[in-house]
Amino acid sequence: MINPKDWLEFGQKFHGHKCPAMPNGLRVAAAAMNALGVERTGDSALLALVDLGEDHCATCFADGVQVITGCTMGKGNIKKTHKGKWAVTLIDKKTKRAVRVTPKAEAMMATKETPFFKEYREKGVPPTQVPDEVVEPLVTNVMNAPEEAIMTISEVFDYDYQEPPHSFASFVCDDCGEMVVEKYGRIVGDKKVCIDCASKY
Repeated sequence: MINPKDWLEFGQKFHGHKCPAMPNGLRVAAAAMNALGVERTGDSALLALVDLGEDHCATCFADGVQVITGCTMGKGNIKKTHKGKWAVTLIDKKTKRAVRVTPKAEAMMATKETPFFKEYREKGVPPTQVPDEVVEPLVTNVMNAPEEAIMTISEVFDYDYQEPPHSFASFVCDDCGEMVVEKYGRIVGDKKVCIDCASKY
């Protein structure tokens, strides 16, 4: 069983500040891993689909998911679905089994009514400048609340995941000299160029 408390200190260092959303990601992702019976991945054995969008509160959630699952942007096995929600669907690629875990709306709404949001974040105060005595109780609450109080865990279900081909093909842009993955290249006249250089013609 994965214990999210084992990852809190590392998660806060990785994330860069204390807030309730990153620990929420730890809790939700740990619950997903435990439901599937999987360990943290060092390669791309797992895929995390997070229903986050862009430019809204609590996207810090994704860092908690990355930290505890090992699904990272660099490995390409964490992806946003751009739905503006906070659920995560964790997929075990080998068994093609998945589970969806969602933070409970009532718990999230209660957090949004606290001074952390009302007196600081919604007024534009950066999270690194929120006093510890304001944010620490929220972190403690997220990390210690019973699962049933803060999240909904689906039944494990089949997910017919098809691994996309991994490209190693690349070239050097004839204009800027930078390496480019081949499928992102452009042909301009007799030159092979990158997207940036192609836009100059």
